[in-house]
Amino acid sequence: MIFTIASKELKMLFASPLAWVVLTVMQIISGYSFLRRLDDFLQLQTQFMQMANPPGVTELVAAPAFGTAAAMLLFAVPILAMRLIAEERRNQTMALLVSAPVSMSEIVLGKFLGLVAFLLAIVALTALMPLSLAVGTRPDYGLLAGLIAGLALLAASFAAVSLFASCLTVHPVAAAIGAFAALLGMMLVGETAGEGLRARGWPVAASLAQVLSPIKNFEPFGKGLLDSYAIACSALLIAFFLALAIRQLDAQRLRG
Repeated sequence: MIFTIASKELKMLFASPLAWVVLTVMQIISGYSFLRRLDDFLQLQTQFMQMANPPGVTELVAAPAFGTAAAMLLFAVPILAMRLIAEERRNQTMALLVSAPVSMSEIVLGKFLGLVAFLLAIVALTALMPLSLAVGTRPDYGLLAGLIAGLALLAASFAAVSLFASCLTVHPVAAAIGAFAALLGMMLVGETAGEGLRARGWPVAASLAQVLSPIKNFEPFGKGLLDSYAIACSALLIAFFLALAIRQLDAQRLRG
C-alpha cells in the first residue's frame, strides 16, 4: 500500500504544472551555473598547466553546480511538498484516505517516498551535467558519487521536514512558508548551536546539534567523503520528522 500511495503521489507531481515550473526553473539556474563554472575553468587552463597538482573539473565545475542545486532545493522542496497533506485536508479528501484500510504510517511513508522519487529525478538531472564532461575529460567519480549521495540525502531531509509542515495546516501556501522557515531556522540554529557548544568544550553535544543542520550534513559529501556520521544524522532527522508527521495525523484523526 505504501508504494501504491507513492506511485499516486509521483503521478500527481508529474501531472502538476507547478512541479514542472519548479523543475524547469531549477534546470535553467543549474545549467547556467554549470556553464558559467565550465567557462571559468576553460579560461584558467593555461594557469593550471603551470601547477604541479591542479584542481580538476569535478572540483571546480561539478561541486559548485551541486552546491547551487542544494541551495535551490531549500526553496523548491517546500513548494513541492506543500500540497501533500494540506491540500488533502482543504479539499476534504483526507477523510476518504483515512477511512481506507491503511495506517497513518503507510500514508505518510507513501507520500514521502513519492516526493523523494520526484526529487531524485532532479538529482539525476543535476548529475547528468558533470557526467557529460566524461567525453573529453576525466571526472573524479568518487567525488561525483559523494555529491550525488549528499544531494539525495539533503533532498530527503528537506522532504521530511516539509511533509511535517504540510500536516500542520489546511493551507498549502502556509505549509510552504512554514517549511521554508523551519528549514532555514534549522540550518542557522544548528550551525550556531554547534559552534557555541564546541566553544564551551562540549564536543559531544556539538556533534548531536549537527542533526538539526541538513546543510552541515551535506558538507562532507561535497568533499567526496562518504561520512557515516553525516549519513546517520540525516537518517535521524528524516525519521524524527516522519514520526512527528505520523503522530500529528493520528492526533487529528482522534480529534475528528
